[in-house]
Parts: sequence; structure tokens; C-alpha cells
Amino acid sequence: MTQQPIRICILGGGFGGLYTALRLSQMPWTSQNRPEIVLVDKSDRFLFLPLLYELISDELQTWEIAPQFQDLLAGSGVQFCQSKVVEINSEEKVVHLQGGSTLTYDYLVVSFGGETPTEIVPGASEVTYQFRSITDAYRLKDRLQTLKNSGSEKIRVAIVGAGYTGVELACKIADVLGEAGRVRLIDMSDRILAQATEYNREAAQKALEARGVWVDLETTVSDLKSDSLDLTYKGTTDTIPVDMIVWTVGMKVAEVIQALPFKKNPRGQVYVTPTLQVIDHPEIFALGDAADCKDAEGQQVPTTAQVALQQADYAGWNLWAVIADKPLLPFRYTHLGEMMTLGTDTATITAMGITLNGAPASVIRKLLYLYRMPTLEHQLRVGLNWAVKPLYSLLSALERL
Repeated sequence: MTQQPIRICILGGGFGGLYTALRLSQMPWTSQNRPEIVLVDKSDRFLFLPLLYELISDELQTWEIAPQFQDLLAGSGVQFCQSKVVEINSEEKVVHLQGGSTLTYDYLVVSFGGETPTEIVPGASEVTYQFRSITDAYRLKDRLQTLKNSGSEKIRVAIVGAGYTGVELACKIADVLGEAGRVRLIDMSDRILAQATEYNREAAQKALEARGVWVDLETTVSDLKSDSLDLTYKGTTDTIPVDMIVWTVGMKVAEVIQALPFKKNPRGQVYVTPTLQVIDHPEIFALGDAADCKDAEGQQVPTTAQVALQQADYAGWNLWAVIADKPLLPFRYTHLGEMMTLGTDTATITAMGITLNGAPASVIRKLLYLYRMPTLEHQLRVGLNWAVKPLYSLLSALERL
């Protein structure tokens, strides 16, 4: 009787999940201990989220930032299952999928991305636009195009939340709408980008001012409608007419994680050990937005893309180590810097003692992200397209002469 191979199920195909799967496929497995690796995601495409903004401004194409999982995993030995996870039974080691199918596992990696909480203010889920997925980006872009085609001299867009997503979107949307745009950025804090470096915050402030973006700080949203929102500042409430509201406030953990009987922080994130294993469940690893993680030095790590990328490397190694009976490695987080896009073909960077903004920063940002794309084949395809794009533009210009 043939023994069934060990099965590793990876739930969520973002930076944590996909890169863990690819890392596992590269480990030195023997013929005796090679596991079956299954990656589960509700979408058929991986999303390189930091470049999603460029989809709105047509600087990049969908295939560049959202390649299909089947293409990325071809030849890796990793199986891909497109489905939504509805429940995890950690006692029976079973994952329940939409439609009634199930997956059993020996080891599990939980790497669901966060979701945007819209229940904070009544009406937010019905009338606002979010920005976490390709579908969100298409929907937002289509609405912007409809507003542009309307011929209106004033297109009023309100963006709630002046964190990274809100600020980067404000600059992109202002550039897309041009002179017709009336972009308003709203936050209850007393400053934009509360977690950013001072250099990047100042660069962002200048970029917003240059584009005429109105910034409302120490301001809360108390009511939302499709054509207006109520803003409260120092006890005074004003109703502001709008054509579009974008909601970027906060992050909540996926419901399937909230339902797990694990030790979690008040935000619902699962507590993990420095080896990324869930407390009291060493067969389960949690990464990215799903995890409350302190690294080997005891420092609390943020829930960012660069953290998930680094955690994936350790998760892949540690899963191999558990199966191959090797020592596990505690996660050591290295902060690699901070990059932001601040409009079309402009960005700001603070990394490795270097500060830069403008067009040069935009080029470097894209090249660094190109290096971080999931497979060499995809890097080459995208890099070649970026290299020949100026040539195509030149040839098109010459044909028009």
C-alpha cells in the first residue's frame, strides 16, 4: 500500500501565500519526504498590490501586476485550487471550501490578506469604493472614466483615510482627473501618513499641494450618501457634495480567521511564535495580515507587503525543516525602507540611507518591484515590456508626423 505524501495547504495567494509556495517548491526535498503542496485562493490571479495604483492611471497593464496563478506555478509542482475558504476545522485538519468540497492537510499556512472595514460608518459598504483587489481597481477606474466622460467641470472625489493608500490614491486620481478634479482627503488624525518617514511625509504633502488636493485633518465622517458625506470638525458638522467616495480606513481580519479558536489579539490577528507557528498549533503557520508576530529580537512587525515577503521565506524553510527534522529558524525582520507613488511617473523613496523623490524615484521604485515579482519568467516578460514601451511610443509618434 502506497503511503500518502504529506500535504501542505496554503490558504491565500498574496505575498505570504504565493511566495511560501514557491519557496517550498525550491527546497531540497528527498523522494521520501517531498510533500504535496496546494495553494488555495478565491481569485485566479496573484496581485502585486503595491503597483495596483498604476492600473488606474494606465501606466501598467493588468497582466503585468496580476499574472495568473497557473502561469506562475507552472513546473513548480504546486497545485492551485481556485475557491473560497469558508471554514477551517483545526481539530480534524480539514479546510472547507465554497461549494461543499474539502481539503485535508498535515500542515497549514494561513495567509489571507486583510479586508477593508466598511461597517465603521453607516452606508460605507453601499456607497463607497474600496481599493484592495483588481476588481476594486476596475470598479474605481470605470467610475472615474464615467465622471470624466460626463463633461462636468467639477468632479468631486472624497477619499477617507490619509494613510499610504489614501495619499497614493489621492495623487493618482488627481492626475487622472486633471483640472476637473476636486479631490478631498479626510482623516481623523492630525497629520497625513502617521507611520511614514518624515522625508516621505513632506514629499507627499508637497505632491498633494501641487495637485490641489484639499486635506481635512482631525475630521470624522459621520454619515455617507451616494452624493454627499457629513464631516465633523471640532464639533461642527458640514455636508459636502461629492460624486465619488473612496474608503481606505483600517484593516480587518478575514471572517474565517476570526472564527478560529486560537489565541488572538483585539484586532483578531492570530498570535504566532517567532517561527511563525500558531500558539498551541505548531502544524499551522500564520503570515501577513493574519498574524500578530514578534520576531526573534522581540520587535513587533507591521503588516506590510515587505514583511509578508520576508515571512514567506522563513515559513517555507521552517515547513521543510519540520518535515526534514531540521532546526527551525526564528523570523528576523529587516526593514528595507519605504516607497510611495505620488502621481503619474513620480514617487518618493527612503531606503538604506537614501532619500529620493520625483521621476527618478518612480523609475527606481518600479525596478525594485520588478525584482520582487514572483518568478524569473514573469520578471523577464514585464521587464522586456517596460524596456520596449518607450520605443513603441516613439514609433507611434513618428507615424503621426
